Amino acid sequence: MRYKTIILSAIVALTLSLSLGQSAQAQHTLGAFGGAGTATARFFPKQEMKMIMGTTNFGFSWRYYSLPRFVGAVGADLEFMQRGFSYGYAYSTSLDEKGKEQREYYYYTRRLNSIMLPLVWQPHFYLAKNHLRLYLEAALTFSYNFGGDYEYDDLDDSGKYDWRLERDNRWNYGLAGGGGFALLFGSYEVGLRARYYFGYADLLRNRNKYYDNATDGPENPFSYTPLKSPIDNITLNLTFAYRFNKDGFDEWFYKPKRRNRQKRDFKFSNEGDIGAMR
Repeated sequence: MRYKTIILSAIVALTLSLSLGQSAQAQHTLGAFGGAGTATARFFPKQEMKMIMGTTNFGFSWRYYSLPRFVGAVGADLEFMQRGFSYGYAYSTSLDEKGKEQREYYYYTRRLNSIMLPLVWQPHFYLAKNHLRLYLEAALTFSYNFGGDYEYDDLDDSGKYDWRLERDNRWNYGLAGGGGFALLFGSYEVGLRARYYFGYADLLRNRNKYYDNATDGPENPFSYTPLKSPIDNITLNLTFAYRFNKDGFDEWFYKPKRRNRQKRDFKFSNEGDIGAMR
């Protein structure tokens, strides 16, 4: 319930910001993005894992460009993201020529969908007469998980994942970081961005709340639920944005005021002072 309140508050704040007067809107951009990446999870105790390749994400972004220019931009994204993990639940063994054991793992792969809300800080600077923008990103993320499916490598077993409240966490939070660049053409920005999403909340409830899979179906491959199960993503996105101010952002023309340095004048008021100087 707490996460719902946070997300709703952020959406309301975004709506209010976009409804400001024309002078404020001039510092705003609205955009869209989309791309692909990888997904995995960090289980504890540590398990045999591999990344899921080719996950997709897309969404919309809002940025506000503030003064002074070293602050950069702040904003929020609203995006759809595919997440998941591949877990080596079983293996077969063989011996190589030197007698060393070799393992071939069989993987259980689970994919799920998330609605993600990153709250973004984006320090940046401009090159090429304000036609190229380079930036870094740091974000606090909140997400809601839903849907998805599962499959086994060595078994003819796959299907829709059955979410259960006592076993699965739908609400997650974490951090994200990355960077990119944008080319500016008039009121438009086109660019490329890379971002890493680092999860903190667990996808599965730990053993204190949900112990084993005795009452589960094949959607749960774990004999004992992991103690920790945060999920991570890496994405590479094409970005497009529209700037409300056609003449450019105020920060382009911002120049710090120079401080007036007062020169100290030495005046000799009487002959005594001149004599003292001699």
